[in-house]
Amino acid sequence: MLVSVVVLFVGLAGGGVVLVATMNYALLRTANSEALLTADEVAKLVNAGTLSDPLPAAPTVRVQVVDARERVRAVSAGADRLVPILYPDELDALGDRQGQFIPGNRIGFEGRVRVVAVAAGPASDPVRVLVARPTADLTQSVRLLRTTLLITFPPLVALLALVAWRVMGATLRPVEALRAGAEEITGGTRSDRLPVPDSRDEIHRLAVTLNGMLHRLDAARGRQRAFVADAAHELRSPLTNMRTELEVAQRLPDTTDWPALADDLLTDVDRLSRLVDDLLLLARADDGSTRALTRQAETVELGQLLGEIAARYPAVQYERPAVPVRTRGDRDALGRVVANLLDNAVRHAASAVRLTVAADGAYRMISVADDGPGIPAADRERVFDRFTRLDDARARDAGGSGLGLAIVRELVRRHGGTVLLRGTTPPPGLRVDVRLPGA
Repeated sequence: MLVSVVVLFVGLAGGGVVLVATMNYALLRTANSEALLTADEVAKLVNAGTLSDPLPAAPTVRVQVVDARERVRAVSAGADRLVPILYPDELDALGDRQGQFIPGNRIGFEGRVRVVAVAAGPASDPVRVLVARPTADLTQSVRLLRTTLLITFPPLVALLALVAWRVMGATLRPVEALRAGAEEITGGTRSDRLPVPDSRDEIHRLAVTLNGMLHRLDAARGRQRAFVADAAHELRSPLTNMRTELEVAQRLPDTTDWPALADDLLTDVDRLSRLVDDLLLLARADDGSTRALTRQAETVELGQLLGEIAARYPAVQYERPAVPVRTRGDRDALGRVVANLLDNAVRHAASAVRLTVAADGAYRMISVADDGPGIPAADRERVFDRFTRLDDARARDAGGSGLGLAIVRELVRRHGGTVLLRGTTPPPGLRVDVRLPGA
């Protein structure tokens, strides 16, 4: 605030100095122009041979017509008839239509006097017209302006500083309220939003933007807490199974089938490993790390890729297209998308799963359809959320972690594509369409 007052003081002082200097310059130019105008009028009379005595001029102006021998030929009222206004050396140094200042007391004036010289007359008898214009009235005006500014400047600066202080204080008060509110939120003493000022200005928009940011942060923390809780719940199941089996085997070592126990433990370990991998992938997705999810893009022939994946599932019906169907992306990530969809379809299908791929204009369409119980239309968007559990039989499977479709959507989004769930014809059943840009 003090800096603003100092800047205001310097600005006003500088403006006052410039104003006085500009006015002084303008008035002196006016005096010079008036003197030249009078000299030109007298020069016309000289050239026309109609000089009068005295010469016509304003009462405050002194005019002389001086010949080459520095003799005064004619004068205006009040001018000296014997001695020229300028000394001989001053006359010699002064060119045509030029001027200079001389002390006013030399010709009976106060202050400085502006004297101009204009050549006139024939070449055989040249003369010079000297016009003396006093500047005391003009400098008086400049002094009056300077005095006025010196008297009014301090109270004016004080008044403007007070106004600036009040205005800037009123302007910065909402900023201080935002700062105080942010400090309380940071300290954890309040959970509401920052105060929003009533004015519809930049501060209002800033407060609205910050509140939106806080809302998104709260939502992100909520999702993170839910993610951690769900992850802990999912991890607890295989760990509990493993612990139970090991405790039983420890208490009954003689009756334990150790090869079967090892197989069961390996199954739980595989499930736990898949779950940890899925959680790590989604955590990297939350960090916005594209490279962590997909590698360097390459041209992928989808017909061949889908054929390799479908060969792992005996129940999947797949017919490779006659022409290549290509897209750009990470082959491993796209393979994981298809594998996740086939895992879900095989787990819920009643008898058959069909996998197809085809070109769809500038896009490539991968479809996975099964004849299982399907998903209600109202829940087809919600199933892409992490750890989603529906009430029907499709969600109560033993092998899924609730992360497969979330991973599918994230990987497809990173490839610039979309995922859509729809029912089959005839129902029941579910069809998943993955749309990817073509190569």
